[in-house]
Parts: sequence; structure tokens; C-alpha cells
Amino acid sequence: MRRVHRLPDRVASPQRDPGLAELTPDQRLRRLELTVTRRLDGLLHGQHRGLLPGPGSEAAGSREYRPGEDEVRRMDWAVTARTAVPHVRQVDADRELTTWLLVDASPSMEFGTADLDKRELAVAAVAAVGFLTAGAGNRLGAQVLTRDGVRRFPARCGRQHLVNLLRALLTAPRGDRTAAGAPADATADAASSLAGALTSVHRLASRRGLVVVVSDFLDTLPDHPQAEAGWEPQLRRLAARHQVLAVEVTDPRELELPDVGLVTLVDPETGRRREVWTGDPVLRARFAQAAAAQREQVRQALRRSGATHLALRTDRDWGADIVRHVHAQRRLALVPAGRGARTGGGGA
Repeated sequence: MRRVHRLPDRVASPQRDPGLAELTPDQRLRRLELTVTRRLDGLLHGQHRGLLPGPGSEAAGSREYRPGEDEVRRMDWAVTARTAVPHVRQVDADRELTTWLLVDASPSMEFGTADLDKRELAVAAVAAVGFLTAGAGNRLGAQVLTRDGVRRFPARCGRQHLVNLLRALLTAPRGDRTAAGAPADATADAASSLAGALTSVHRLASRRGLVVVVSDFLDTLPDHPQAEAGWEPQLRRLAARHQVLAVEVTDPRELELPDVGLVTLVDPETGRRREVWTGDPVLRARFAQAAAAQREQVRQALRRSGATHLALRTDRDWGADIVRHVHAQRRLALVPAGRGARTGGGGA
């Protein structure tokens, strides 16, 4: 009697495609670039419009007036009066985009219960913005908010600059405050606050452009839901001059507690611990209600600041969320101003 070999053991368990968090930094960079170029590339092509109508908005000096070529309304009267020779203003066209990124890498971003943690999702958002805004003449600068302060990357052109930024974000050391259980340092917290980092971006971003803030926006939230967040005035000042995109990163466990018995909750920012019995349905309901109110508080603060809000979650397809956001913004841009004021008053 011939022995029959069992083959289903090798066939029944197909190899699972490794997740982004399971890859090495270089492999993750290649995966992110492929994801962006395959799914998101082309969304912004052909959409390079000036930020303001007309030839440009950035002053670039003056030159002598040429009769028959220059418009009188572009006369630079200050230089004309000083030199007694007619001069016209020169401006730079708003075709070259300068993008500033503010990436929150504080301890609260080192949390996640899905395929990605919040920090890895923030890197994915940075990759999407970087590859989508890459183009001839476009520059990208970044500031990374860590527990110890702000790390700055000057605004430069080119793909290699973006790759170096993403590699620095992926390989940056994780905070160890939670493991050490040390109390919060007031000096370090003041240096690494979201409000302080926004102020720093405002000083650097002198030219009108795009500012992208990637954070969970949990920094200095007031207890009263209608009160102003600590970072709200700085974000509002940025939105007055720049186009601001606020990318809110959340995890499902920040919105609801599972019934898993007794757990120890740790504040990643301060290291404080508290034991909680998650089997209590009243406690879980109160937690979900408080978390929903906190998210609504962040959403209202971003809306009052004038920033465009993009919400990403670690348990969802971030590429699909970005695609939906871009298409929604395009539809809003096509709505006439008058009709948008009449029909869009109640939307976020």
C-alpha cells in the first residue's frame, strides 16, 4: 500500500503580506512611496493654481518703468520718488509651492492597537503630502516636535530631501518616559509644546504657502469644552496667511474601552498609572462619551482656527481617507462663493 503525502499543510496557510510596521525603515520607505504613487499620484496634477489672482503676490524688487510694456498701476511710487526715475514693482508668481510640515512625535503619538501606531500613521501622512506636493521648484521643510524640543529640517527641493526626512522620522528613538515612570519636566514640556512649535513655524514660513500639522491635538486641551485650546491662537495666526491642513491622528482605543478586565492605563506624557476595571459597562460608556466630547472639542477648535481638517485613524485605510478628502475639497472649490454661503453653513 502506497503512502499518501499530505500537501494541504503547505497550501492551506498562504503567506501574509507583512504590514508597514513589520518592515525595516528602507522597506517601509519603498512601501510608502509605492502606495502614494499608485493610489494618490495624479490627484494634484494640473491643479497648480496661484494662491492669489494676478501675476503674483511676493515682492521681488523694482526695476525701471518701460513705456508701452508696463502697467501704470504697478508703479513703485516710493522708489520713483527716491530716485526721480519711474520704477515698477516686480513680483514672483505663486507657481512654486513651499510646504511646511509640523509633525508631532511626542510620547502620546507612540500609541496604537491596530496595524499602525499613531506615529507610523503620521509618517504615512507626511509621505503622502511630500510625494503629492513634490514638483519642479516646490520646496518642503519640516519641524518635528519631540519630548525634548523641536528638530528642524530646512525647506529644500528634491526627492532625496523628502526621503531623508521620512527616514529620520522612522528611525527616531522612542520616548522612554513611560518606562521610567518619571514625572514631567516643566522645562522640557514648555520647549516641546504644540503652541511653541506652531509659533516657530510662523517665524520660518515667511512666504505664503501650505502648512501641514500632523498631531493628535491633545496638547493643552482645556477642561471646559467651549474654552480655547492652548494651540488655537497660533494655528489661527498661521491660517490667516497660509493654507493650513490639520491632520488629526487617532487610535480606536482612545475612543472606547474594550471589556478585558483589570488593566493598567499609563499616561505617555507624564508616566502616571491608574488601574481600571473595564468590566464595568457604566465606566466604558462614560469613557466613550468623554472621548467623543474631546474629539468634538478638537474639531471645533480646528474649525475656529480656519484650518482644513483631515481625520486619520490607525484602524482605517489612510490612503482611501486622503483620496476622499482631496475629492471633497475639490468639490467645495467648484461651488460658487454665494451658493456655498447659503448651502454650506452647517457643514464642517
